[in-house]
Amino acid sequence: MTPYPVTHAVDADGVGWIVFDDPAARANVFSAPVLAALRHALDALAASPPRALVVTSAKDRIFIAGADLHWMERLPDPATAAAVSREGQALFQRLADFPAPVVAAIHGAAAGGGLELALACHWRIASDAAATQIGLPEVGIGCIPGWGGTARLPRLIGAQAALDHLLKARLLPAPEALAAGMVDEIVPAAGLKARARAAALRLAGGPPPPRTPPPLAPPAWFEELRRTTTARTHRHVPAATAVIDLVAAGADQPLAEALARESESFGRIMTGAVCRNLIHGFFVRDAAKKRSLAPWFPADTPAAAVRKVGVVGAGVMGSGIAQWCAARGLQVVMRDVQPAFVERGLGVIRGLFDEAVKRRLMSANDATSGLARVATTTAWDGFSDCDLVIEAIVENVAAKQQLFSELAAVVRPDTLLASNTSALPIEELAGHVPHPGRTLGLHFFNPVSRMALVELIVGRHTTAAAAAAGLAFAKALGKSPVICRSSPGFLVTRVLFFYLNEACRLWEEGVPTEVIDAALHAWGWPMGPMRLIDEVGVDVTDFIFGEMEHYFPGRFARTAICSRLLAAGLKGRKNGASSGFYAYEGRKEVLNPIVAGLTEPGRAPEKAPAIVDRLMGVMIAEAQRCLDEGVVKAPDDVDFALLAGAGFPGFRGGLMRYAATKAQQA
Repeated sequence: MTPYPVTHAVDADGVGWIVFDDPAARANVFSAPVLAALRHALDALAASPPRALVVTSAKDRIFIAGADLHWMERLPDPATAAAVSREGQALFQRLADFPAPVVAAIHGAAAGGGLELALACHWRIASDAAATQIGLPEVGIGCIPGWGGTARLPRLIGAQAALDHLLKARLLPAPEALAAGMVDEIVPAAGLKARARAAALRLAGGPPPPRTPPPLAPPAWFEELRRTTTARTHRHVPAATAVIDLVAAGADQPLAEALARESESFGRIMTGAVCRNLIHGFFVRDAAKKRSLAPWFPADTPAAAVRKVGVVGAGVMGSGIAQWCAARGLQVVMRDVQPAFVERGLGVIRGLFDEAVKRRLMSANDATSGLARVATTTAWDGFSDCDLVIEAIVENVAAKQQLFSELAAVVRPDTLLASNTSALPIEELAGHVPHPGRTLGLHFFNPVSRMALVELIVGRHTTAAAAAAGLAFAKALGKSPVICRSSPGFLVTRVLFFYLNEACRLWEEGVPTEVIDAALHAWGWPMGPMRLIDEVGVDVTDFIFGEMEHYFPGRFARTAICSRLLAAGLKGRKNGASSGFYAYEGRKEVLNPIVAGLTEPGRAPEKAPAIVDRLMGVMIAEAQRCLDEGVVKAPDDVDFALLAGAGFPGFRGGLMRYAATKAQQA
């Protein structure tokens, strides 16, 4: 017989135990069988109630990681989803109504439904382990808590604190959860079960400690929060305003009424298109973290370890790559041709470490140790024993070819040689070096410290062993790779710059900057294409337009506006420049009047839907060509890469998912 995912027992002290430990999975998640197993355990314990009850997990790093999203995604309609919500609420209410004290002993992630179960318990104890992360992240995937979270959390910590947590949708380490009032105690992980048993027996011996009811939030506060949330989300994520409405309406209602309102809203939100799209985005991101070499190479190809990394080029990208490698324990040597360039790069690295400490992503001691792992040179000192060298110099074929020739004379014959190029085929840059099978592309995205995507570029010569080492390296850095065949622009640059070039064509046809940008921003992009050109750099954009025209003659007709901006001295925001399509002063931006004078007045502006259809149509067509040519293997690869590397609006699920949806609706 298959063991139950939830078991129960009563120990010699009369303390009952409910233990989550799904034998078929690495993590505990709620599913229909798990809910049934919990119901069975509660039935058995209620028949002869123990003195107290402890709910815990036998997993090393997981308490309960929420609900099974594959199950949730398959719920066919709002009524079915609402019924699942009511079922979970009723089950958790049995814990709240249990005739003996119930203690949640939390070690590892208590996310979503895991925290909702804990909220129904009478006392919550968390371990001090780093793996213990607590919260309700549902809004982040377009859903809302459906098993009591929007009703119980405000009653525990207050509406304002609860909504702050619900809208940020992040998991808190145990100390922050304690400070927020989500848990009652933190104890060493090794003593969690003993302390939970002691707390259960203590609570069984008398009335529970009194809890001061949190203050009610004034109606005006909820109204202001709705306004700012609507402005931030542009109404694209219904879950965000739904949780505000639920908490506001439920604040002075009986718990049962608040739960009923929650289940109805859950059913509607859970089965809506936005939630389904965001869950798809979650799945493709999760798959990228687990990516193997298949179907490019045998999935079980052994990967050589990378312990020391050389970085050539101390600009923004090179410095970012060097810092990220050093922060993850690798030895790094960074080279540039002039001492001033090296010193400037070191300043960037120091700033990145300081920022990480400020954001509490690492301790000051760890930052100091990381910085100490970075050596610098203007020659080739320290490169002879590198396992991997990444070049991040100017995007110039001849310069990169010369660099790889120099590198090959310095490094070991088995040293991996990688380019961070965003557009140039790897074999053109490094195919001439001895042992070209070790050459590949590792295209990081800026800023390296915040962008999860790395394009792993497989050239004509790249061997399975080199690709395996590159893939393992990217994962060791905590990055999520997508594998691309070496081809001009690879995936993200190619698709994105066809889109940007078409936006420039619209501009040249007379559609104003603000009309183009407003249309795409309202559709969901974090910024419009003209604003994005400023951010990337007008010079970089114009260069890549030239490369795309070179590699795709007859299909990519390079627009002229970026060349004209450069001739006028307008470079965007890159490297301290302050003018492009917009003029910038600090965080303020205004339309640049100089740009308006670079073209003759055109036809009447197109309406936003037509602008979006035209630009997204270009993107979709180019992405499909990438799939047809085998640049990437699957539509999900396109979806992930554009979500993680280009800011494609997540609530639309990904470029190819959006294309499929649009085709179905046509």
